[in-house]
Amino acid sequence: MKNYKLLIQYDGTNYAGWQIQKNAITVQQVITEALKTLLKVDINLIGSGRTDSGVHALGQVANFRTENIINIYRFKHSLNAILPSDISIIKMEEVYKDFHARFDARKRSYIYLISQIKSPFYKNYSYFYPSKIDLEKLNSLTKYFLGEKDYTSFSKKNNEIENKNCTVFDLRWRKNGDLILFYIKANRFLHGMVRTVVGTMLNAQTSENPVQLIIDIFKSQNREEASEAMPSKGLFLYKVEY
Repeated sequence: MKNYKLLIQYDGTNYAGWQIQKNAITVQQVITEALKTLLKVDINLIGSGRTDSGVHALGQVANFRTENIINIYRFKHSLNAILPSDISIIKMEEVYKDFHARFDARKRSYIYLISQIKSPFYKNYSYFYPSKIDLEKLNSLTKYFLGEKDYTSFSKKNNEIENKNCTVFDLRWRKNGDLILFYIKANRFLHGMVRTVVGTMLNAQTSENPVQLIIDIFKSQNREEASEAMPSKGLFLYKVEY
């Protein structure tokens, strides 16, 4: 049995997220069907983690096992040929038999893009936010999100997940031309967490006491205390580290 690792990019605009669902088209489903077409057998495609509806990926990782003998160069070319234009296999390699894209992942990073101008070229991949953004103030607030914290207030309610603790290793804001880029790296992410952190920080920058606001939101462990999540179209799964 061979185990193969895929590095995947996709435009999530037309998909109901990564994970296979009933009555919805997802990225995992489309790639799994393409693999089955080429290999002529059922395939279990394991992703590093879910991305929500409309979220994009620059560095999603997945793996699958098969007894088929694969010429990686030719197979990758064939797979990309039958996948739609909004999904691409950037890299394919054989890995050790026990590699698991989800359970072996140690760190994941996301970026969120905000456009300061109304542009038809940014509209599907960023959130248009014409108001002032104080990068110096936002970066001064990042330290209150670092380390291991309970992110209950920043995630959608999910009674199935008891442990809401996440360890954030890096968090920063910067400007690149007309775009504002938010970057975050953590060991794990909860449902809607990144988009809620972005929305909360943008609101906090206009608060009279932004530090206390953030501290109180964490303490409350109440999703209603944090801000509304930003639209999914500006969010990208950037990298998965093993």
